[in-house]
Amino acid sequence: MTIYQRALQIWMLLVCAARERKILTYGEIAKILGMKGAGQMGNFLGPIMFYCEENNLPPLSILVVNQKTGLPGDGLVTIGDIDSDRERVFRYNWFGFPPPETQDFEDANTID
Repeated sequence: MTIYQRALQIWMLLVCAARERKILTYGEIAKILGMKGAGQMGNFLGPIMFYCEENNLPPLSILVVNQKTGLPGDGLVTIGDIDSDRERVFRYNWFGFPPPETQDFEDANTID
């Protein structure tokens, strides 16, 4: 499975989490995906982060946090104010937006 296919799986999880106003840990997502650990999660969240930025969407990847700190990872560079960005994610009508395809994530991940 490619990182972009994994990103699409995570996208679906995060859209549902946003609707329920839920935050997920890296470990929870890894467990749902059947992965042994959360160490690779940044590789999968990066394309989501860049896709949201490219399409002027709230930063959906903000819903994934470190279990100990309760904060997103340092690599999420498109985040401004965590609380207001998270509220924007919760309020956005994700089901009213066409879901991305794996190629969309690949294209967004190569932004210069």
